[in-house]
Amino acid sequence: QVQLVESGGGLVQAGGSLRLSCAASGRTFSSYIMGWFRQAPGKEREFVAAITVSGYTTYYADRAKGRFTISRDNAKNTVFLQMNSLKPEDTAVYYCAAAPRPPILTVHGLRWDEVVYWGQGTQVTVSS
Repeated sequence: QVQLVESGGGLVQAGGSLRLSCAASGRTFSSYIMGWFRQAPGKEREFVAAITVSGYTTYYADRAKGRFTISRDNAKNTVFLQMNSLKPEDTAVYYCAAAPRPPILTVHGLRWDEVVYWGQGTQVTVSS
C-alpha cells in the first residue's frame, strides 16, 4: 500500500513558477513509476509527466515539454514537478500517481492507464 500526499500548489501569475511535491508512505515507493496528472474544471483528467524508478527516464505530455520537469528522491520517498512559464491554461488540480509500469506511446500521445495509487490533489491556479 502506498499513500500519496501532494503539496506546493497555489496561486501564481502567468509566467511564474511552482514546485509541486508528492510525499509517499510505504516501503515500496522505489518500486513504482511515479508521475502527475491534472484535471481542470469540466475536463477529463490528463497525463502530465512520469518518471521511472531509477529516475533516468522521464515522460512528458506535449503540453508539459520544455516547461515542466519531473524528478524524484527515492531516499525521501518524494517526487517533484517543477513548473515554469506557467499559463492560465495550466490551472487545474494536480494529482500525484504511482504505477507499476510506465506510460505507453499511442497515436494520440502518451497514455498511462496503469496507475494504482492516487493522491488527493493540489490546486494550481494561474492568473493572467
